Amino acid sequence: MAAARSRLRSAAGPAAPDPWPTIMREFEGRPADLVPVLQRTQEAFGYLSPDSVRRVARWLKLSESDVFGVATFYAQFRFSPPGRHRLRVCLGTACHVKGGVQMLETLERRLAVEAGQTTPDGEYDLERVVCLGCCALAPVVTVDDAIYGQMSVLRLQGLLDEHAHA
Repeated sequence: MAAARSRLRSAAGPAAPDPWPTIMREFEGRPADLVPVLQRTQEAFGYLSPDSVRRVARWLKLSESDVFGVATFYAQFRFSPPGRHRLRVCLGTACHVKGGVQMLETLERRLAVEAGQTTPDGEYDLERVVCLGCCALAPVVTVDDAIYGQMSVLRLQGLLDEHAHA
């Protein structure tokens, strides 16, 4: 996904090559290909746009409603463009018990978005995740690929301040 994001950003000048022919060559175009086609589509574009859902539906001979229904069932799919930085808050059992909800609420207030949204300036995505596998470091927040454990509201505020000035 990070590679797709950087490809999208580097395409600010001339138009980026159309990824659809490549995606269509990778699969047979059967309805059973739906989930992997959606994964490849999101990898190529960074998210599933209404146009992407429509194209996938037509190609696989499914209704847009069926495609959207499957895509919304899985938490891995997103329907808005990704932010430049990905913030994830773990809400697994250990993180939940040690303040993960407070971390999420702090980020929601500070960024003025809810989990699953991107800030209006496109700087941050905010996600809640079930488990990051860092239970001994609870509560855990990630910024892009960096893991920050044993977070407190003050440490989180400081992390955001540092990141904003970097």
